[in-house]
Amino acid sequence: MSKIVVLGAGESGAGAAVLAKAKGFEVFVSDSGSIKPKYKEMLDAHGIEWEEGGHSEERILGADEVVKSPGIPDKAPIVQQLKAKGIHIISEIEFAGRYSKACMICITGSNGKTTTTMLTYHILKQAGVDVGLAGNVGNSLALQVAESPHAVYVIELSSFQLDNMYDFKADIAVLLNITPDHLDRYNYEMQNYVDAKFRIIQNQTADDAFIYWNDDPIIRREVERHQPKATLYPFAETHEEGVKAYVENNQIIVKTSKGEFTMDEELLALTGTHNLYNSLAASITAKVMDIQNEKIRESLMDFTGVEHRLEKVARVRGVDYINDSKATNVNSCWYALQSMKTPVILILGGTDKGNDYTEIEKLVLKKVHGLIFLGKDNTKLHTFFDGKVAQIADARSMKEAVGLAYDMAQKGDTVLLSPCCASFDLFENYEDRGRQFKDCVRAL
Repeated sequence: MSKIVVLGAGESGAGAAVLAKAKGFEVFVSDSGSIKPKYKEMLDAHGIEWEEGGHSEERILGADEVVKSPGIPDKAPIVQQLKAKGIHIISEIEFAGRYSKACMICITGSNGKTTTTMLTYHILKQAGVDVGLAGNVGNSLALQVAESPHAVYVIELSSFQLDNMYDFKADIAVLLNITPDHLDRYNYEMQNYVDAKFRIIQNQTADDAFIYWNDDPIIRREVERHQPKATLYPFAETHEEGVKAYVENNQIIVKTSKGEFTMDEELLALTGTHNLYNSLAASITAKVMDIQNEKIRESLMDFTGVEHRLEKVARVRGVDYINDSKATNVNSCWYALQSMKTPVILILGGTDKGNDYTEIEKLVLKKVHGLIFLGKDNTKLHTFFDGKVAQIADARSMKEAVGLAYDMAQKGDTVLLSPCCASFDLFENYEDRGRQFKDCVRAL
């Protein structure tokens, strides 16, 4: 009996373990941190051995194959030891893909991938497709393959998941954009990160589709270099040569081998340029899947958006509070600031991933009159922004940050939480950060 070791027992790890057990492997799960009670219960219910708070090295190094959770970096000592022994390390998505013949729609990009994934899923679900939601959102793909299989999956993929994918194939691959992110995990080499993103098209054939933003200079360069075998569906804001989806005369136009789709741009539920791109990508996907135009139109009109992504929380004394906690990189914050129509008090900071704040400098100078740095170490933020904005303050908790914002803001302003950074210094994750923000705002 082959031995599978699963490193990390979160959503993806626990799901991978359940699938491995169902397929007759000897399974052992090891997590250097603590395992959430719901995952312990899941593992126990399937008779799967687990450990937490450390790794039994000898047992792990006896594995035939290891499924690694995306949050564990390659520089972790146990991963280094596995590599030294030549033990194959894969992601949960790679493992699940071996046991499913479903149509795989895979979505990646530095920004917008959750919104595009949720929107695509929404369109297909509303159209009556047997569809599952997986990857960074929804339930673990492996768990669904094991216990509630679907005909189609819409999967949000991070570069970390793509890093350990080899034979898996996306039937439809969507690449929204590539801007610097997670460079701390890629030896601060942008090309390493770009290469990880482009793994989304590996193994694709002429029968598959590759949907991408045509105006991203990095994507264009890499498409030239890779010469993808898949049918290409580039999209752009305006009509350019070869582009398959664009806006013309306030109409969205999508052209595919399955026909054409059009609708008035102003009817889209999601607003802002970045959301136009997300809607174009989802529309192409739906059209390639042969969904009826009327169904696509309805879903694009009634989609409610994603929690922690430009989420309106409340208006207090004429000031709007917006939760964009999902903005864990500088480019995400740029999109948020770009969409602001009022003066802004901006809350940013957290665990810096090698950020370059020059990207948002112009927008900050133009729109922001107050900055609140929310993090354990705000030195880098002070070095960059001091002297550029009238009011700057530091906060060590969300309650303090919201209180400072309340004092700084004037009627007609927007208080925007768009941190540019990961959340692990003061919060469990970006969801925890966003929920704390909402709770503090509602308590004002």
